[in-house]
Amino acid sequence: MLIARVIGTTVSTIKDEKLVGRKLLICRPADENGVASGKPYVAIDTLDAGVGDLVLTAAGSSARQTAITKDTPVDTVIMGIIDSLHVDGETTYRK
Repeated sequence: MLIARVIGTTVSTIKDEKLVGRKLLICRPADENGVASGKPYVAIDTLDAGVGDLVLTAAGSSARQTAITKDTPVDTVIMGIIDSLHVDGETTYRK
């Protein structure tokens, strides 16, 4: 699992039929403080996340293990919305 910040949305009207009706969000990897950096990527949203949310993503074959993404051509899925992060006994992020 990776921590990421949702930084935008994308629209694709022509896509594989298994992706019809699925929200596609642009994510950027984030550190333990919730600060986004690195190369953006698109993830299928399974939880109704939104821009600004800090999320947990899974990639590769793990992305196809949710009820929504099973047998679907996806590489990355949002499968958790983070409420808070605690590192070394300190709260580094709180929604």
